[in-house]
Amino acid sequence: MEDTQPKPATPEPSPAPSPAPSPAPSPAPSPLVDRIALPAANHVEHLNVNQIQVVVRRCSTPNVTEETTYFIPRNPVVDAGTNTDPPVVCCPLLRRFCPCPPKGLLASLITKVLLASVLFGVVWSVTEKECLPGGNLFGITVLFICALIGGKLVALIRLPKLPPFPPLLGMLLMGFLLRNIPVVTDGVYIDFKWSASLRNIALAVILARAGLGLDPLALRKLKSVCLRVAVGPCIIEACTTALVSHFLMGLPWVWGFILGFVLGAVSPAVVVPSMLLLQKDGYGVEQGIPTLLMAAGSFDDILAITGFTTCLGMAFATGSTWYNLLRGIMEVAGGLVAGILLGFLIQYFPSVDQKHLVMKRSFLVLGLSVFAVFGSGVAGFPGSGGLCTLVLAFLAGLGWGTEKKRVEEVVGWAWDVFEPLLFGLIGAEIRISQLEGHTVGLGIASLLIALLVRVLFTFVCVLCAGFNVKEKVFIALAWMPKATVQAAIGSTALDMARTKDDTQMQKYGMDVLTVAVLAILLTAPIGALIIGLSGPRLLQKPKNSCGERVKPNLSAFFLGTAAGGEDDNETPVTYESTL
Repeated sequence: MEDTQPKPATPEPSPAPSPAPSPAPSPAPSPLVDRIALPAANHVEHLNVNQIQVVVRRCSTPNVTEETTYFIPRNPVVDAGTNTDPPVVCCPLLRRFCPCPPKGLLASLITKVLLASVLFGVVWSVTEKECLPGGNLFGITVLFICALIGGKLVALIRLPKLPPFPPLLGMLLMGFLLRNIPVVTDGVYIDFKWSASLRNIALAVILARAGLGLDPLALRKLKSVCLRVAVGPCIIEACTTALVSHFLMGLPWVWGFILGFVLGAVSPAVVVPSMLLLQKDGYGVEQGIPTLLMAAGSFDDILAITGFTTCLGMAFATGSTWYNLLRGIMEVAGGLVAGILLGFLIQYFPSVDQKHLVMKRSFLVLGLSVFAVFGSGVAGFPGSGGLCTLVLAFLAGLGWGTEKKRVEEVVGWAWDVFEPLLFGLIGAEIRISQLEGHTVGLGIASLLIALLVRVLFTFVCVLCAGFNVKEKVFIALAWMPKATVQAAIGSTALDMARTKDDTQMQKYGMDVLTVAVLAILLTAPIGALIIGLSGPRLLQKPKNSCGERVKPNLSAFFLGTAAGGEDDNETPVTYESTL
């Protein structure tokens, strides 16, 4: 390349004739010539500052050279041919972390702050004082943010070879702190009607997730040991709690059973992550223990919620004992019928040929679930709403087939929003100034007695299941953590008592809520630690470590995962269950 005056391309004079060489193939044209629209070759013109002169030489024969000159417009922005100096950057370290315009994490944070500010401005302009300190919206927002931060902090606590602590503990503790710090309590105010409504919405979301998560194949193939583990310990713990709380805490029998069914449910939020961690390392996989506990957890929760709603309807009914018992049965039957009708309705509507099918189905499932929970209370049958939600979600998922997974994802997004609200509001219901020492002590005593009976009966339920003594002990210990269901239904009785304006029932409801919160605080972290510490010591490692694949195990059957897929790098061996 030469930046000189253009000169016409003239062939050099050839010397004396020589024997003609063999013809050589003409070289391929330059790709630069093909891509750029160029002016006519061999044309003499003056070179200005906005042009670049390109001289192309071709040697068709060893003695003949053709020279062609082209003029290419110069790129005014980047000229690599004339300016090779790197651009001057002022303060490169600052530009590295704070680019202009911002990108990456900084831009994401600025965007979120901007969105939050705009949302606050819009809501404040509409509601005015509700968004300021002391208002309901301000209190809910602060509680939600603090619960999220608390959950993230607890999730960061990782001990080697132990399952992570459930984030719900941090959410619960944040709500408890916001309610019991004197200065903060005055600014973070939430009306009990708002709090009850948000908790009931969270309950509806939990029930919808439970109904969609039921596997019909697991229901058909459920082994007797799984049925015993799902039903037996829940019923025994509910009865034991009712008996002990009646004599120790002075609760009426129906309130004792309400507390019993609140405590009778095991928490999938604690059990499932711990079991998955053990299953990944191969502990108890051959015996099917992780699958047994994960599959039985859903049925245990549904049984506890059904018993709770039935007893709740009896507690707030007026009339004789036989009338209340008959009323409870009628509420169960009414919830089943309503759930069946609504479930079959949303199986076919919206139809499969409509647009945005997943969003419409998700909206109907969530909307009908919330309507069932609130509408049953308005109609005077509070015990039927939860069962109706479970049945309609299960039947809808049964008709949708594999498409229900996408609906489950949307319902899971709703749970991600209401989970911090639920546990934060539950923690905020506990006031240290209103707690009585003997109530806490008797509640802990009732809880420990009921847990001891549950552990022993769980050991009995797996006696004839083909497990050794260590495995039976592990199943009994792993079947006691409590968290999600206790938070969802623990305050329902108190909310209903407040609507009735009955002081005595409010006291009973507060006792139930206090024991439920104590159960979460005691059993959730201890249960996670027990599962993580005792699992490697009490469960067996797989015996066939040669890498031979066998037929799919119960984990693949119950959970719908592929056993031993080719792309599974973490668990190259799958094992057959003995259940």
